[in-house]
Formats: sequence, structure tokens, C-alpha cells
Amino acid sequence: MKKIELEIVALSHSITQTHSYAVVLGEVNGLRRLPIVIGGFEAQAIAVALEHMKPSRPLTHDLMKNFMNAFNIELQEVIINDLQEGIFYSNLVCFTEHDTVEIDSRTSDALALAVRFGCPIYTYEHILQNAGILMD
Repeated sequence: MKKIELEIVALSHSITQTHSYAVVLGEVNGLRRLPIVIGGFEAQAIAVALEHMKPSRPLTHDLMKNFMNAFNIELQEVIINDLQEGIFYSNLVCFTEHDTVEIDSRTSDALALAVRFGCPIYTYEHILQNAGILMD
């Protein structure tokens, strides 16, 4: 399947669920948007990284990045690879000197790590067809 690259274009309060947020991913060189509802803590983790804020102590995703760096594990890409009953599923594609491994992840955690590593975010056509929104 052909991968479609996405980028984070917005992070806002969810209009459909109280106490939730929506991260909006936009198709790179395209007009489609993929809104994903996430929790408040996950939204904060993404916002901190997007704003290049440096908390006094590492947040959980910063700790994960530090751990991966310490063991020479690079996050190559994030793939939003499935959508079941309104729940998005993602994989972290990690590589070391000797191996490439895909790790199952909550999409919100995968996005928080993608921002920290500066790696690309991808999805597939069927996910954009089922959950995407076309912008004018």
C-alpha cells in the first residue's frame, strides 16, 4: 500500500467530546484533513513538543526519546495503519544498526514521539477515505 504523508496542522478542543482534544493532521501536498480525538494529557505532550518547550523534568515522551537515544534506537516514521470502530491504530517504525522493528502504539503517543524525533507521519488511502475531511 502506498503511504500518504501527513503533518500536524492544528491542536484544539474537541467539539464532539467534552474534556477531549483533537489533533488535526493534514495531507502533505493535499487538501484532506484527518481529525483524531485525544485526551488532555496527550494533547499537552504534543503541544509541549510543538512549541519547543523545555520542562524542568522530562515528560513521559521525553523519557522515551532519551531511552531510545541512549540505546541508539531511531524513530524512522509513524504509520497510522488502521481504523476500527472509530479508534485509530499506529505503529512506530524504529531502527537500530542491525534491525528494523515496528511497535504497536496509541496514535496520540506515536504523534507525541514523532514531533520529538522530527520524523514523518504516514497513513493509507483507506483511512483518509473513511475518516478524512476534504478542505476547500
